[in-house]
Amino acid sequence: MSEFDLIARYFTRPDHSDPSVLLGVGDDCALLAPAVGVQAISSDMLVEGRHFLPDVDPRALGHKCLAVNLSDLAAMGAKPVGFTLALSLPAIDEAWLAGFSEGLFKLADLHRCALIGGDTTKGPRVICITIFGELESSTALRRDAAQVGDDIWISGTLGDARLALAHRTGELHLDADTLATAIVRMDRPTPRVELGMALIGVAHAAIDISDGLSGDLGHILARSQVGATLDIDALPAGIALRTQTTTLRRQFCVAGGDDYELCFTASPTCRSEVLDAARRSHTDVTRVGVIDQLPGLRLRDATGALTGLSFASFDHFTTP
Repeated sequence: MSEFDLIARYFTRPDHSDPSVLLGVGDDCALLAPAVGVQAISSDMLVEGRHFLPDVDPRALGHKCLAVNLSDLAAMGAKPVGFTLALSLPAIDEAWLAGFSEGLFKLADLHRCALIGGDTTKGPRVICITIFGELESSTALRRDAAQVGDDIWISGTLGDARLALAHRTGELHLDADTLATAIVRMDRPTPRVELGMALIGVAHAAIDISDGLSGDLGHILARSQVGATLDIDALPAGIALRTQTTTLRRQFCVAGGDDYELCFTASPTCRSEVLDAARRSHTDVTRVGVIDQLPGLRLRDATGALTGLSFASFDHFTTP
């Protein structure tokens, strides 16, 4: 099978349901006609051995590689339009490609997001997706818009993906039922696209939690030139993580990574609007802290006392 046979068989579709896509796979460039003011564009790379293990289910990997990009659009409140796929493979494995493309397109169809182009080559297994969304520039959720006094909110739950990784890498051992619950969060994260869109005009700042809450919230604090206090024991731990020790629950909620939930800030006067956005998008949200004037991130326990704890989030060049 040649490179072009591979593209034709696994990644070419007969048409695009979204009128924003004028021309997709098969030419030198895709052609997009956004329905509103501006495009939101994001790119993510997944490298075997760094972002996913060699034995991962290809269907789950197809889902996840698109989910992490959709999560970036969600953090801006953007509507998905299309994406490109650059794929490096050590060899053409038809069973792997069939599973990967199935998982990829199942999620793409759910969000009406068309594959519009890309590239393939031989090499180490690397997946790179660039995704395109649309929104009005004046309404985008940005990292630099948090305000002193804002509530800090989290969608969904945290920590189960990190718990599953700890089992897979031998850091700890989970029983079969606990692992089955946690591994879904690691392999098939849910991008909160509907929530992000519903928060337009309600939230001030937002970011998706990919490297860990402390690090990702830290980006909001740096860009907005503010600080924050988090209620560490109010963080919404995943179902599997709730069965673990308080120490592990705190660590994996604050700095676990791979959650792909939204962290966002909003005025306390908008609490009812936040909860309404959550209901309309069928997403749970939890209020977990407050934006402060004092720089830095502080963690307080259920009694309100500062803990002095500090957890480092994932970094591509410093985390082993």
